[in-house]
Amino acid sequence: MASANSFFDEIRNKPEVIDPPQSEDMLDIGESVNDPTQNALKPNVTVSSSVRELLECPVCLNAMYPPIHQCSNGHTLCSGCKPRVHNRCPTCRHELGNIRCLALEKVAASLELPCKYQSFGCVGIYPYYSKLKHESQCACRPYSCPYAGSECTVIGDIPCLVAHLKDDHKVDMHNGSTFNHRYVKSNPHEVENATWMLTVFSCFGQYFCLHFEAFQLGMAPVYIAFLRFMGDDNEAKNYSYSLEVGGNGRKMIWQGVPRSIRDSHRKVRDSFDGLIIQRNMALFFSGGDRKELKLRVTGRIWKEQ
Repeated sequence: MASANSFFDEIRNKPEVIDPPQSEDMLDIGESVNDPTQNALKPNVTVSSSVRELLECPVCLNAMYPPIHQCSNGHTLCSGCKPRVHNRCPTCRHELGNIRCLALEKVAASLELPCKYQSFGCVGIYPYYSKLKHESQCACRPYSCPYAGSECTVIGDIPCLVAHLKDDHKVDMHNGSTFNHRYVKSNPHEVENATWMLTVFSCFGQYFCLHFEAFQLGMAPVYIAFLRFMGDDNEAKNYSYSLEVGGNGRKMIWQGVPRSIRDSHRKVRDSFDGLIIQRNMALFFSGGDRKELKLRVTGRIWKEQ
């Protein structure tokens, strides 16, 4: 007979991802979700590791939220994992039934815990049932690496990511709010999603990522250029940018607002929020025998008054 540990491992290894259940019992922290001054560190607020362990689901190892289930022997389980264990307690293998652990839910409601992004500067203390919502919107939560050429898993604050892009990804760094870039491709008929470029600009005390790449839009290959802001969306809205590409006496101009790197590169690209150039038009701009891509993209960034 398989051990309890092997049973846990089998369940955890399943690729299913279950979000914590929403409940009317969970408190809404409203507008204070990102205001740590309203939830400043309080004296004598300590939660022992044993209490935290009680609130940890033995299957997924995540924090449990109402409804918290238990078997007749008192072993607890989160509601997300209950369907996955086929109504059998993963600890003692007894039938689970529909017993709710109200006592543990009340213990959780009495707790106040620090944000998990405390090491990134968040000083707030939040009620147990509000902590998850706060963390999903915390202004101190780290950013993901904006590099689009690989599935980079590095996270950090902006200075950390700027150094990471420069040192690890060897991204070109430029100072100034204007740019003039030339993109050359010897065989523009070979368009793949992996064809991309990234340049970082520093201006107005901020950092911006300029993306240029080729991808398939349906059956048609296209090029797209767009700008992302290295910061939150509310700050990104303070800036605008323009992009221009042309040749043979014609030109195309795009003006927009940079998207925050909170939005993934793929999300921005797939929403077509940038300068989109059809391949035939790109080759027309390139001139010559239309066998080589030679695009010059110019632009500028400015701060709105």
